[in-house]
Amino acid sequence: MAHTPPTGNNAASQPPAATQSGPWADVSQVWASMLQAHPRLAVDAQQLQALQRRYTDEFRQLWSDLLAADAPGASAPVEADRRFAGNAWAENRIARYTAALYLLGARALFDLADSVQADEATRQKLRFAVQQWVDAAAPSNFLPLNPEALDKAVQTQGESLRAGVANWLRDLKQGRMTQTDESVFEVGRNVATTAGQVVFENALFQLIEYAPLTPQVHARPLLIVPPSINKYYILDLQPDNSLVRFAVEQGHRTFVISWRNPDASMGHLTWDDYVQDGVIRAMAVVRDIAAPRHDGSINTLGFCVGGTLLANALAVLQARGEAWAHSATLLTTMVDFSDTGILSVYVDEASVALREATLGKGGLMTGRELASAFSSLRPNDLVWNYVVGNYLKGETPPPFDLLYWNADSTNLPGPLFAWYLRNTYLENRMRQPGALTVAGVPLNLQAVKLPLYVYASREDHIVPWKTAYATTQILGGPARFVLGASGHIAGVINPARRNKRSFWLSPPGQRKLPGSAQAWLDAAVEQPGSWWTDWARWLAAQAGPLVAAPKKPGNARYKPIEPAPGRYVKVRA
Repeated sequence: MAHTPPTGNNAASQPPAATQSGPWADVSQVWASMLQAHPRLAVDAQQLQALQRRYTDEFRQLWSDLLAADAPGASAPVEADRRFAGNAWAENRIARYTAALYLLGARALFDLADSVQADEATRQKLRFAVQQWVDAAAPSNFLPLNPEALDKAVQTQGESLRAGVANWLRDLKQGRMTQTDESVFEVGRNVATTAGQVVFENALFQLIEYAPLTPQVHARPLLIVPPSINKYYILDLQPDNSLVRFAVEQGHRTFVISWRNPDASMGHLTWDDYVQDGVIRAMAVVRDIAAPRHDGSINTLGFCVGGTLLANALAVLQARGEAWAHSATLLTTMVDFSDTGILSVYVDEASVALREATLGKGGLMTGRELASAFSSLRPNDLVWNYVVGNYLKGETPPPFDLLYWNADSTNLPGPLFAWYLRNTYLENRMRQPGALTVAGVPLNLQAVKLPLYVYASREDHIVPWKTAYATTQILGGPARFVLGASGHIAGVINPARRNKRSFWLSPPGQRKLPGSAQAWLDAAVEQPGSWWTDWARWLAAQAGPLVAAPKKPGNARYKPIEPAPGRYVKVRA
């Protein structure tokens, strides 16, 4: 998209014509490739002409800035983009012009995608395709066009290039891009370190009971259900940002499911298996070990897909007349899939049918493919940032516990994955009473009546916060909705002791949540700090009186098997 500067007698005073033979042709050619899958889509002729005129005017200004002694017009948009914010870009007029021209073309392509005469789903797919191409085509991604990488190569006498090639060969061998210094971390040594014991295991999961950190604990225990698509220790990274440790410090007898990383022997497992032999089995064990004898109930928490599994388990138990849970906390969870955000670009009838044909009867959806799909949702942050740093500059990324966890991917059984795609993302049947049969009973989430704490992150690109809010209108019982700042992970992992960010609550005195998410937000009150403190107060009210902390984990039936974090979490995909 970087048009060649003009040559000849008029090169100093006239830019190339921004017509089909000029720089607009570059945009037109890229746009045509975007429309190959939908050749009948078009942009209104007047809108197209307006976009072309604006592009022409801005291109002429860029060309004038390039020739001027000072180029303020080119500097402003370039400096605002962190990819081009370094001194090397500011000091190199040609590099600055190249970056500015790239940004101009990128904006034109996004405007074209937004102007297409089509439904919103089609426009979203076009925007996603544009995003992938635009991010990949940035001049910062190419050594000859990146002045920072070139300067470093000169300063290090080529050592940065040698290191970059070595980094590329290493990543090629391991089959994934390095996003952090993985040599710094080890599961059980400096991540997933909260003390505990595995007290139960089956083919699907290990159940960890954590050692109490207070002389007394609440009578009603807490079971945490993490997503089966990730390792559980996102909730137990290090002591100062561990939600697990925070719960234990609040006096809760805490249990966590550690899902097994599926291998070929588990390729036949289904959604029903994870609900029945996973969540429901874990609930039964926790009840046997720690539930109060007078009512046998426990508190539960589900995160992301773990929350969806938990909601299904609660509905199955309700249909069987077994009310085992006293309360449920759902973090960034969907049970209504009417708006699935950017992930919807990967789901349509053809793609789901393909997954059903290839994986529906058995096999594995590999962690590598899942990780690539999620990285593509934020390509600048999770792909090209590391191409530039690791390969062009020969740098080692700094240690970061969250990115270490992000690289520790898990597989999924094919039948579970195919069922989930069709019945949730594609057909949104989970919220419809009786539309699905799970673990042998018709699924009716509306029949679940219990105290509910629903958390969503305002900038979540995986679970849009308004979609998470819809959960409060589906599951019954008194519901509390809390909206946190930041995204899918950073919003959840926001330790109380750091007192960062903020969160929004219902206004004082509001007894019933409104039907509309926007109506809730319009009345919500912002609070400084972490939502953890609000959750701690709510959970304490659900957890019963304080009793003496147990002296040892498990009981006579469920004895300790091995120390936390256990074997399952250490198996890599």
